[in-house]
Amino acid sequence: VLKLFKLLHRTRQEVFKNDTRALEAARQKINEEFRNNRNETSEEKINELLKIASDVEVILRTSVIQAVHTDSDKIVLIPRKDLLQDNIPYLDKPTK
Repeated sequence: VLKLFKLLHRTRQEVFKNDTRALEAARQKINEEFRNNRNETSEEKINELLKIASDVEVILRTSVIQAVHTDSDKIVLIPRKDLLQDNIPYLDKPTK
């Protein structure tokens, strides 16, 4: 449980880097969810909650992209390196 708690906070710091409002909101939400369920004793419920937390960490790490308003009608996206993938063009007839 503690390992997942720390992993969520590390992911939060990476995903919301330089965004103090998002960092604080994510910190509060993570702490609140773990605090609300700290007295849970059912092994089944604990495993379910751990699965949800693990899924949230994966979604944050793989799907969230920061965006910054530069003008009233423009937004600049700031993707992290681990989100970028090589663009492989589609081929009707693969060579291999």
